[in-house]
Amino acid sequence: MDELEFEFELDSRLDNDCITLGDFPLCRLLLMNDANYPWFILVPRRAEASEIYHLSPADQTQLLHESSFLSENLHDVFDGDKMNIAALGNMVKQLHIHHVVRFEDDPAWPAPVWGAVAAKPYTQDQIHEIHQKLQMMMPQEVNFVARDLLN
Repeated sequence: MDELEFEFELDSRLDNDCITLGDFPLCRLLLMNDANYPWFILVPRRAEASEIYHLSPADQTQLLHESSFLSENLHDVFDGDKMNIAALGNMVKQLHIHHVVRFEDDPAWPAPVWGAVAAKPYTQDQIHEIHQKLQMMMPQEVNFVARDLLN
């Protein structure tokens, strides 16, 4: 573990709004607690990074790999019509990349998901089902948290 990862602390807003699923080699994998959309967030475990260019070239490459890998698997697992990927950071400064599986019949289509409808928290059964699906699709790439530790 390098010094920047050791100093990493997840922003409190992400921690409050999301469920931690596990860790890729670089990024923490979060599930936004909003059952309106399959919405995942990658957060590079690097202290003080608020922009992609703050990452080392190797970390930038790793981030692209993890984001692409996650996107492809999410599209397959949820059979979405489109993948929306964004790094905004206007509300949460910490670098994080949103991955939202979109459907032509979702509550916000075709507009962005932000603020379209009130968040609908997942049930524990839904969280465990998503956890299980992703664990089956990406067993080697993600160090998943134990199912009994999911909040």
